[in-house]
Amino acid sequence: MIEKIMIKNQRAFTLRATTVLASCLFLASCQPSSPAKKDESADKKTADAFIADVNQRYLDIYRETNAAQWAYLTYINEDTALLASKANERMMAFDKEVLAEARAYKDKPMSTSTAKAYTNLTLGKTLLPPDTQAERAELAQLGTNMEGIYGAGKYCKPKNGSSTEQDCRDLNQLSDVLVKSRKYDELLDAWTGWRTVAPSYKKDYVRYVEIANAGARAYGFGDLGASWKSGYDMPSANFETEVERLWSQVEPLYKSLHCKVRTDLAKHYGKDKVPLNQGIPAHLLGNMWSQQWGSIYDLVTPYPGVGDLDVTAALVKSKKDAVAIAKTAENFFTSLGLQSLPQSFWEKSMLTKPRDREVVCHASAWTMDAKDDVRIKECIEPTEIEFETVHHELGHVYYFLAYKDQPYLFQNGANDGFHEAIGDTIVLSMTPGYLKNIGLINKVENNQKAVINQQMKLALDKIAFLPFGKIIDQWRWQVFSGKIKPEHYNESWWQLVNQYQGIRSAVPRSENDFDAGSKYHVAANVPYTRYFIAHILQFQFHKALCEAAGFKGPLHECSIYNSKEAGKKLQMLLAAGSSKPWQDVLEEAIGTREMDASAILDYFAPLKAWLDEQNKGQACGW
Repeated sequence: MIEKIMIKNQRAFTLRATTVLASCLFLASCQPSSPAKKDESADKKTADAFIADVNQRYLDIYRETNAAQWAYLTYINEDTALLASKANERMMAFDKEVLAEARAYKDKPMSTSTAKAYTNLTLGKTLLPPDTQAERAELAQLGTNMEGIYGAGKYCKPKNGSSTEQDCRDLNQLSDVLVKSRKYDELLDAWTGWRTVAPSYKKDYVRYVEIANAGARAYGFGDLGASWKSGYDMPSANFETEVERLWSQVEPLYKSLHCKVRTDLAKHYGKDKVPLNQGIPAHLLGNMWSQQWGSIYDLVTPYPGVGDLDVTAALVKSKKDAVAIAKTAENFFTSLGLQSLPQSFWEKSMLTKPRDREVVCHASAWTMDAKDDVRIKECIEPTEIEFETVHHELGHVYYFLAYKDQPYLFQNGANDGFHEAIGDTIVLSMTPGYLKNIGLINKVENNQKAVINQQMKLALDKIAFLPFGKIIDQWRWQVFSGKIKPEHYNESWWQLVNQYQGIRSAVPRSENDFDAGSKYHVAANVPYTRYFIAHILQFQFHKALCEAAGFKGPLHECSIYNSKEAGKKLQMLLAAGSSKPWQDVLEEAIGTREMDASAILDYFAPLKAWLDEQNKGQACGW
């Protein structure tokens, strides 16, 4: 459910890869103009031996890089920034060395397992090291600077009209306004306020793209986006087509939801502020990026007072602290027969925001040593969003633990959408019945009105997210390719937002703004299509796990909590890591080789029928 989540440094600068068909990387016709010096040792070493050696060498440097990044993001200052930058610089130099060596083995005989490891090594890279040490150093420094600006970003304005005192709020505080306030101007102030931060790193971002593209071209890619798209066990063009196909399946449901939400917001704020023939003003949807709308459920509740599940109030009433909330999430996984978390998880994770220093609260899951040192970084509060987020993060953690005995180059999701989908699959099992089972609510209402309310609440997050999950990378792919120039960053961003989300800014935006940069994943260079794919896969996984659990009712009523049979199927999917093409992993786990959104449509069938009835006579669209 939660875009908030990323797997920070799961592979540092060696994020997963896939098929040689997807790119001309390492083919003679695509070699850089200055060919790599031949590795004489390659004549004496087999490809199998090379991959075995690489697996060990990555483990040796991996721990250091993660430690430096963890220290920086949980304790932001000049010293930790320097350490993180230098560690990333060394990692890029190491990566460059290994990839140069890999060229010598592209035509050598390989076992099936080595061939998969080789493609994992060479394709789908989030970042490719530039040729020169100076550029690698600059790229590492730019990346550190951008994350630091974002993590420490604040919106400041005079306090109570004072000419000397400042009222400064960070992203969490500004987001809290969007969640709780229902005052139009107050919401707009918080929304525009956060967008004063990103312009300060736009110049760095432009340079970052320039150097990162040079690194990608040195390895045979047209640009960095081409490298990203090569990591899905299919040609890049096929992958883009696949994303469009999946979007076409869910677009009608999104448009139905959009129409009803816009109508309800117009009733609350007035048609002068929410015209019924335009996109919805971005600051009115309860989220800083309008990507999930669950926080405005109170304004669009189909049947007020029916089947109300106030999880936040229940968490507050239960007085659960961050550790107790995380242990509740762990209990879900252990109920499936999966292992308990290592003691070190509880000793080393950052579960609350420290009072004495700047940190990046953006939730993330980490495997520090590719073995048992797993952690999460999250500023947990007793809210429904954080409760779901910690379940999601532990999905990553249990993935790490399931494939920890695989070689390093197989320690990743079958594709990056798999990793993001696992925790959200668990969230789909957090049904009213489950919440009652663990004591957070006292009763469950199963009448049709309660079902529609529950589905609306979930759709405000799951369905509302889908176009946003698509456009972040759609924008960046065009930035990387040069189709979108720096002088048109903002204009092009809002064109995509309006086209796919049906959302607009209520105030003029210009190229002095950098609104795409208000998103963490842009500052941190984290691919985003994985979240779109995850929102498709999680419903497929949920349906398959429910079948394994023997559940026979409507899909939206299923919870796999306490099902050991579902746990076995889940563990099988996780343990495979990236040792096989994702199509093979998917087929072995759930019996199909295709990603497909039909499970989403099945899950939300009651809501879609209700929305279509409610929207009769409305001029939907924008």
